Amino acid sequence: QVQLMESGGGLVQAGGSLRLSCAASGRVFSINGMAWYRQAPGKQRELVASISNGGTTTYGDAVKGRFTISGDNAKSTMYLQMNSLKPEDTAVYYCYIESDPVYGYWGQGTQVTVTS
Repeated sequence: QVQLMESGGGLVQAGGSLRLSCAASGRVFSINGMAWYRQAPGKQRELVASISNGGTTTYGDAVKGRFTISGDNAKSTMYLQMNSLKPEDTAVYYCYIESDPVYGYWGQGTQVTVTS
């Protein structure tokens, strides 16, 4: 089975930067895409960024221009570079990988807290 490992979360001041990493401990030879989601207390989980196996990226409106997603589909590894962080970015961040054939894998989540 595939397990996702997240790292890089923590506490940071507004305006600062963090880089989240997500890697699969199991072997995924083919994937359809990878993504980052986040969920703040009392709010629904939202898509932060995604990247397809063809390299196409998308971003949620709240993070456009500040966050950058990158990944290596062959290694089932991705990163989320977060710059110009705001208190509103405080949430639990989850990585997600969709394999081919279609099956979804979720990470355990990592806390990101941005202070003002």
